Amino acid sequence: MTGFSAPLSAERAIATVESAARAGGADQVEATLLARAGEYTRFAGDRVHQPQDITEVLVRVRAVVDGHAGTVSTSRLDRVPDAVRSAAALARDLARVAGRPGTARVGDPAPATDPDLWHEDTAAFDAAARVGLAGRAMRAAGAAGGSAAGMIGRAATRIAVATSTGISRHAVATEATGSLTVATGTGSSQWTDLHRSSGALRTGAAIDTAIARALASRGRVEPAPGTYTVVLGPQATAELLGFLGVLGFSGDLAAAGVGVCATRAGQAVASPLVTVADDAHHPYGLPIPFDVEGTPKTRVPLLTGGVVGDPVTDLATATHPTGHAHTAREAAPAPVPANVVMDPGQATEAELISGVERGVYVERFWYTRLVDRQASTITGVSRDACFRITDGAIAEPLAGARFTQSIFDFLATVDGVGDVLQAQPIMNVWNGAVSAPAVRGHGFRFGVA
Repeated sequence: MTGFSAPLSAERAIATVESAARAGGADQVEATLLARAGEYTRFAGDRVHQPQDITEVLVRVRAVVDGHAGTVSTSRLDRVPDAVRSAAALARDLARVAGRPGTARVGDPAPATDPDLWHEDTAAFDAAARVGLAGRAMRAAGAAGGSAAGMIGRAATRIAVATSTGISRHAVATEATGSLTVATGTGSSQWTDLHRSSGALRTGAAIDTAIARALASRGRVEPAPGTYTVVLGPQATAELLGFLGVLGFSGDLAAAGVGVCATRAGQAVASPLVTVADDAHHPYGLPIPFDVEGTPKTRVPLLTGGVVGDPVTDLATATHPTGHAHTAREAAPAPVPANVVMDPGQATEAELISGVERGVYVERFWYTRLVDRQASTITGVSRDACFRITDGAIAEPLAGARFTQSIFDFLATVDGVGDVLQAQPIMNVWNGAVSAPAVRGHGFRFGVA
């Protein structure tokens, strides 16, 4: 065992939320504690320039009176009783102003199985180990005539939820993160991955691949506008799948009759090779067994053999929620997919490329934005190690190019799926990740719309 741990003890975390849930002053009370200790080694050029240790603790109290909820958060444990009183007072005020019952509620206890999410290799992934990897990346990039920059980190997360209805849940999990950008003149390559286990990151191989791709991507040429057969690397695939929530795989959109689950449930919108689920018990990504309302997470089939499945839900959007309640400083509370995983295939990336006569390889996308939810259209720019594919082999490097593309139209053309998963974070989603393989598909449109 190492000395690395999440903030607070399990006993104190549970006692804090249980005490808050018992405090009264409302018909129902829910208390959620989120705590995280993160250590990050940031490096660039030839040195570690910013070691970081970040500790965060947040307690959120949600009180319900006559079906109306008031929510108050605090980062101070000694102010949790005040948060309970404030949330209850807010709920009473909302109920009085409304003049009629609302629909807010807290959850009821349910059987659940909690996986072991603590990995000793991540707990042992200390500053010395991280600096060693950073040094290897910087030295290797320098020897190749380039430079390396990035971040390698470990974190420990704790969540505890208790309700006045009898829910009492706790989990603790490790998290290993790596990101690396290698630049060699006009060439560049980028890698990002995360996992509960540091050993699953394959950081050494990622360093070697990033340097080789950065060297190969020097002297880029502009691709001509048009539609292409493409092989998307895992990071590019994950970027597309990260939009599934806003395309309709969330309970609030489905309830409003908006998005793919409301309009195309049970229909094929993607290739039979495309199976994607939100799976809190999958080893990849950042699984957590229950949500901030204490509801056990169930595996939600989003796309099964290309066929539209179900949305993720919370207490506000379903009688029997799937355990995907989420709250963030940047967004209103809503159910969101949090551990999205696409099933891998049988092919290596090289085999996917070998099946392309004329096409493009894309390492990743950036600056992606939703354009048209109904058509599942997004726009963005290809980035870093992108190449023309000629006669089944990587050819000249290509500059980044604007694309505007329907996600489902592209996924419907997928005829090859890679055998290796790689995870990317979902921005503004607590413990959110998309794990995806490389894919091959057709008709991908580059050029200004």
